[in-house]
Amino acid sequence: MSSTLAAAPAGAPANATVANPRSRVILASLIGTTIEFYDFYVYATAAVLVFPHLFFPPGNDTAALLASFAVFGAAMVARPLGAIFFGHLGDRRGRKVTLVGALLTMGIATFLVGVLPTYPQVGWLAPGLLVIMRIAQGFALGGEWSGAALVATENAPAGKRAVYGTFPQLGAPLGFILANGLFLAIAALMPSEDPSRPSDAFLSWGWRIPFLFSIVMVAVGLWVRLNLVESAAFEKTVKAGKVQKLPLASVFRGHWRELVLGTFYMLATYVLFYLMTTFSLSYGRAGVNAALPGLGYDYTTFVLMMIIGVVFFGIFTMVSGPWADRWGRRRTLIAVTLAIIAFGLLWVPMLSAGPVGVMAWLILGFSLMGMTFGPMGALLPELFPANLRYTGSGISYNVSSILGAAVAPFIAVALWAWGGGSPFWVGVYLSAMAVLTLIALILGSETRDVDIEA
Repeated sequence: MSSTLAAAPAGAPANATVANPRSRVILASLIGTTIEFYDFYVYATAAVLVFPHLFFPPGNDTAALLASFAVFGAAMVARPLGAIFFGHLGDRRGRKVTLVGALLTMGIATFLVGVLPTYPQVGWLAPGLLVIMRIAQGFALGGEWSGAALVATENAPAGKRAVYGTFPQLGAPLGFILANGLFLAIAALMPSEDPSRPSDAFLSWGWRIPFLFSIVMVAVGLWVRLNLVESAAFEKTVKAGKVQKLPLASVFRGHWRELVLGTFYMLATYVLFYLMTTFSLSYGRAGVNAALPGLGYDYTTFVLMMIIGVVFFGIFTMVSGPWADRWGRRRTLIAVTLAIIAFGLLWVPMLSAGPVGVMAWLILGFSLMGMTFGPMGALLPELFPANLRYTGSGISYNVSSILGAAVAPFIAVALWAWGGGSPFWVGVYLSAMAVLTLIALILGSETRDVDIEA
């Protein structure tokens, strides 16, 4: 298997090997997660705009929205299963083949959502098929992130693992901008007279375009990933005979503490992530005088505001890498988590301050998202040895999706309704989850100086 390694650069020690050139590492780790998050966000946007109208019984808008979010959450439940399956492959067969499989699974599932029949056409079969496709998306994403993070960190130069670990994290803001930008363009070409509801043309066929377009992006991603070669860390594991027959059993037996800590490290990140992307779109578009009142923005205006916020998400994702390499992952994330706790308690005054306050809320929320999400690309892989890293980091990352992202939109809508339309308790919920992350970070240790090939 050592034949898959590239030649050592000039001036390097005779026994040095380089798994992939820097440009290939950046592109492979970035483009794959961009496509995966694009597919994920396409569904998240449709869960608010389209699916409550087309895939569930009419008559109760709030119930339809909650049902749509429940299907959205089903993917999060599938993600740990994907992490186990793809983690097993990644730790036994290598990172490359596993990443290709995850990308294909996501791409096919997303494309098929674009051709599904709706509730008026086939009744309850429509949401049933939607659930199956959504579970397939979650299953694929469960194997995607950890593999992309490993490609980046296992190929990083010394002292720059957190910087390289931000490359796969950038897929989240880029995927959001691509998915929502495409939905925005289609909605602009198919305008609606009712700002609270998409046009008939959009509901009839326009919403399908972003799902069908994903197949083109998947083809590009496959071309990039098929040109990868295995990392030196995995090759060293194979040569040393350390590949585990059952990585799942080994990681639970010998690294259960790291699994628990990693899961709670990600908790605040996940809750913030899905409150700022999914819940905020519902709250921002809800009418001021609606049964469940919100901010009353039309779809185009609010999505443009969100995209501005997501630009800051991308900027601070990149900024967080050098911070985490300089000051350490733990110290950086403790400071950011304290800021998230404070942010959750400021929702009402910020959202009550008019358009300027709402824009400041989006920018601050997405900036904090970048600062907490960026270092995770290095931190979670560093918790585990090379022969269990795909499985361990994937399980921590994706089990946290159940505790955080799977229930966050659903809990947020319930708290929104319970508070009579006020977002106060939604912000408190975010702060409470961030407190749990803070406790985990305090209990954990710094990982900046661990040997990534060990």
